[in-house]
Amino acid sequence: MSYTTLVNGAVVAERLHDPEWRVFDCRHQLTDPDAGAQAYAAGHLPGAFFLHLDRDLSGPTNGRNGRHPLPDPLRLADKLGAAGVGAATQVVAYDDAGGMLASRLWWLLRWLGHDRVAVLDGGIDRWLAEDRPVTTEWPRSEANVLAVAPRDWVVDSEAVLGNLHDNRLCLVDARSPDRFRGENETLDLVGGHIPGARNHFFRDNLGADGCFLPAADLRRRFLALLAGRASDEVVMSCGSGVSACHNLLAMEIAGLHGGRLYAGSWSEWCSDPARPMIRREA
Repeated sequence: MSYTTLVNGAVVAERLHDPEWRVFDCRHQLTDPDAGAQAYAAGHLPGAFFLHLDRDLSGPTNGRNGRHPLPDPLRLADKLGAAGVGAATQVVAYDDAGGMLASRLWWLLRWLGHDRVAVLDGGIDRWLAEDRPVTTEWPRSEANVLAVAPRDWVVDSEAVLGNLHDNRLCLVDARSPDRFRGENETLDLVGGHIPGARNHFFRDNLGADGCFLPAADLRRRFLALLAGRASDEVVMSCGSGVSACHNLLAMEIAGLHGGRLYAGSWSEWCSDPARPMIRREA
């Protein structure tokens, strides 16, 4: 059996030593780029490899392509292959942020053409609450080969700009409501959102226990948000193309397929002052 959206701790615990499974720790803090690696060194799931959001799950920035541009597909495949990921490997990603960072790896692998990837529901916090093991030992693995065939799941700024006129796409922003409104912006130089965008805060995909809501609840919420728009018209954005992947995962859980990613998101969009923006009025 393969897992393509979520997987729980009991299943992962049974497969920690399965050679066809690979677990990746994706913990990261935007305000402290070293925090994830430090947390990993202090204790991680047995056998888990660490992937850094900036260095592994993103490409180089140039001031115009957002804070977390997509990585080069072949470079990412090489890194995953070095950790033993191949065509038949079941990948599990986890974090300590409600799946926000793990969902980035989930989406990236599916973008590359590898569907056998799931997010550990509840992350390491639930893992620890269930009294499951952690270790400080660094894993080893024989290298594997991960072939890539990137899917047409990425929308660029030109397509988003064109959508302001033809409204073919349904743009959904995953940031918190205050940042969407242009308030309390601490990560980007400009606060606000892309004209026509709808807001669905990624944390609204989670219950009080830190796990994803049931599929039926997610489906009801997204159908209300889309208000008749088809799921394959959806383009998810956020601040830099990370939490948007959480919404894409939630839609997949809900059985709403075909959504795409505006990878540059707000941090790319607002880097060009000529682009239209909805700003908070003073």
